[in-house]
Amino acid sequence: MTSNPPLPPCSILLLAGGRGQRMGGQDKGLIEWQGEPLIAHLQRKVRPLTDDLIISCNRNRELYAPFADQLVADGEADFPGPLAGILAGLKAARHSHLLVLPCDVPSIDEPLLRDMRETANQHREKPLMLRHDAHWEPLLCVIPKALLPIFEEAWNAGERSPGRIMRSLGASALECPDHDPRLANLNTPELLSAHKSVSD
Repeated sequence: MTSNPPLPPCSILLLAGGRGQRMGGQDKGLIEWQGEPLIAHLQRKVRPLTDDLIISCNRNRELYAPFADQLVADGEADFPGPLAGILAGLKAARHSHLLVLPCDVPSIDEPLLRDMRETANQHREKPLMLRHDAHWEPLLCVIPKALLPIFEEAWNAGERSPGRIMRSLGASALECPDHDPRLANLNTPELLSAHKSVSD
């Protein structure tokens, strides 16, 4: 039996640059869950997978710096949305593909991350997004760095939805089970509290 060839290296972007409106304006990546900031849970999952770990943050850079190889910030002020963070990550990425994750999915696991990379490697010219319950997850994706000019053109034309851009480019879908607990967005105090007892 032959083993699968090693996957090509990828850059990884953790999105922590939002306004945190659902968290009362708190910096979401630094909110504690199971005794650690959310960003620490994600960093531990992805650190073995890349030598180019990027965090998009617009405040508290000194607190995020120990978790990343690079920090990026939005090109515009006043929290213009996740597409701004993705653009900054694509510009900074040192590898041909950028795997993107939001900072509030601490239950994502290594098999799913591997599946994302393997599926993206089979369709290297296209973006890849997770999909479940007939719903795309545009912030859980892999984007070829070569598509940066298209993303920039869309941004300059007023587009702010990364999902619309990727679907227009014929994005591949990695289907996940309905109600997949690995994709739980802990983006409100209630959800954080409800998931306190979930093992990491």
